[in-house]
Amino acid sequence: MPRLFGTDGVRGLANRELTADLALGLAQAAAAVLTQGRHADELRAAGRRPVAVVARDPRVSGEFLTAAVSAGLASSGVDVLDAGVIPTPATAFLIDSIGADFGVMISASHNPAPDNGIKFFSFGGTKLPDEVEDRIESYLGRQKLAPIGGGVGRIRRFADAEDRYVVHLLGTLPNRLDGIHVVLDCAHGAAAGVSPETFRDAGATVTVIGADPDGMNINDGVGSTHLDHLAAAVLEHGADLGIAHDGDADRCLAVDADGNIIDGDMIMAILAVAMQERGALTDDTLVVTVMSNLGLRRAMADRGIRVIETKVGDRYVLEALAAEKLALGGEQSGHVIMSEFATTGDGVLTGLHLVAEMARTGKSLAELASVMTVYPQVLVNVRGVDHHALAGDEEIAAAVAAVEAELGDTGRVLLRPSGTEPMVRVMVEAQSQDDAERHAASLAAVVEARLSLAV
Repeated sequence: MPRLFGTDGVRGLANRELTADLALGLAQAAAAVLTQGRHADELRAAGRRPVAVVARDPRVSGEFLTAAVSAGLASSGVDVLDAGVIPTPATAFLIDSIGADFGVMISASHNPAPDNGIKFFSFGGTKLPDEVEDRIESYLGRQKLAPIGGGVGRIRRFADAEDRYVVHLLGTLPNRLDGIHVVLDCAHGAAAGVSPETFRDAGATVTVIGADPDGMNINDGVGSTHLDHLAAAVLEHGADLGIAHDGDADRCLAVDADGNIIDGDMIMAILAVAMQERGALTDDTLVVTVMSNLGLRRAMADRGIRVIETKVGDRYVLEALAAEKLALGGEQSGHVIMSEFATTGDGVLTGLHLVAEMARTGKSLAELASVMTVYPQVLVNVRGVDHHALAGDEEIAAAVAAVEAELGDTGRVLLRPSGTEPMVRVMVEAQSQDDAERHAASLAAVVEARLSLAV
């Protein structure tokens, strides 16, 4: 049976795979697991019930899923603070800020509206390790906590949740954003209220698109996965830049004044250099994933910034940041983690600090982004292959070695088996688009010939 928890919580088609019954059961199981051990003993000694923050993005299914999760927690003796519609990073911040025992965010991030998801955060607002998620899954169907009388949890509105988060964000800024005109695309998602308010309070001139959520239009042609509308709006309004969030606002991508895309790698390069200059880049180190562009690695090397590489997934970046107590890391997709201020990727926070660097230096976003040269990157997904056999195939290894020898230090090759389907991802970076495409196609052909499952 496949693992219920994926790379970022439990996701599925709402009311089909992700039902009210499953949400209720997951909440009850999480209450049992996350209130065990020494922390539970401290709660009992203090004579109080556990407290959980529950929040969601604006998709319509979040309403019934929030009700189910809250019911599961309260019936297990957990007091629920319902924060309503707020970004995922706001939920993580609030858990830590008020000392809640854990929290739940109901969102499917950049997925379309019919999907939804449930992700849990532990004490301190950090994501759960795999082994804790597995324990929660193992508790499904077991005897649940069932207190009576005064032991039953209460459900209350977290009335000032958004205000607390805005104050926190403003308090992180090294300088104001006066003089910068930014277009914000809120993806009709969880940032529709908080992001424009925060940028305006910080001094920016703000034009907003994608900020009219109706429960069904989240990520629909807008947000960080659809940057064409943002680029058009920046050009139409003569803005200095555009910032795009995804549905739960844990991502930030940007476009410059000419509508050119500034991806997560370029944003990290800008922030790393800025933080190094003011002594805030711990150990002069940046954490990235294997998918980050070679141009980022070279730009960082030129400035004496060490780069640590992890597997794909913001949870692995978070683990590396925590292990060495580092300040900055992220993914090409726009998950950027500034660990001094956040326990997870925060798209609003990232955007604010990006614009703050423009305001501080007086430079355009294009000028700041020129700190790195982006190498052409081609990704080919080879489907219908035995991805488990990739590591042991000598002919594929020889083909990769031959391409790497030809590229030398002017390119890079990465072959990654999918974790969920019979597919191998072939990624090649080179100085020219033609070379990247040629080498990617040749390696994909070798992978297909060697590992094909076709009869």
